[in-house]
Amino acid sequence: MSPNPLISLQGVGYAYAVRRSLFRYGSYQALHDISFDIYPGETLGLLGRNGAGKSTLLRLIANIYQPSRGRIVCGEPVSTALLTLQTGFLPDLSGRDNAIMGAMLYGYSKEEARQRLDDIIRFSGLEEWIDEPIKMYSSGMRARLGFTVAMEMSTDVLLVDEILGVGDYEFRQKSTARIKAKIKSGQTVVLVSHAIPVVRELCTRVAWIENGEITRVGDVDDVVEEYISAQKK
Repeated sequence: MSPNPLISLQGVGYAYAVRRSLFRYGSYQALHDISFDIYPGETLGLLGRNGAGKSTLLRLIANIYQPSRGRIVCGEPVSTALLTLQTGFLPDLSGRDNAIMGAMLYGYSKEEARQRLDDIIRFSGLEEWIDEPIKMYSSGMRARLGFTVAMEMSTDVLLVDEILGVGDYEFRQKSTARIKAKIKSGQTVVLVSHAIPVVRELCTRVAWIENGEITRVGDVDDVVEEYISAQKK
């Protein structure tokens, strides 16, 4: 593993603004003092219970959110792609238009996005739906389109948030194979999953998050076993 991290999180915290009443606001501290490094070419798994802060952490790494405290340091400019069931498509636009827009958000020109569109449609399996508004899509269909757009793009870090289990059996097989191919090509990946077998198979290291704090970062088997034991208590 390279001694120089691609991304370094240093004492990162994040608080959401929360409305307490009609005229009063407060905050909820989702993450506390998060520190770890992400190295080029590794697949880092993020484990934790629902509400532990995993998805918030991915959005910080993706530069969608900014830390409330601490900092995220990149040794050089880093591009990221976030794959999530909550992909930010515009509901009144068609799948085709949203795919083009999504590719442009990853830094591609409109013409480059159009050149990749046929491959995106084919892999997603949404040929019959691609010209319908996204608001008519199921969550699984939106996830399939979002996954395929991100897979077609070349980014430094791929952030995967519980998306490998979506779609029918055929698409799950295709998407998992595509992720594996990306990993073998040297793609840096941060993977959130509750599927322990997936984490064991795909990840080279694991970070365990509990109540917005890092419990442990290290070897996959060691951290997974400790995590499983803690869930049984």
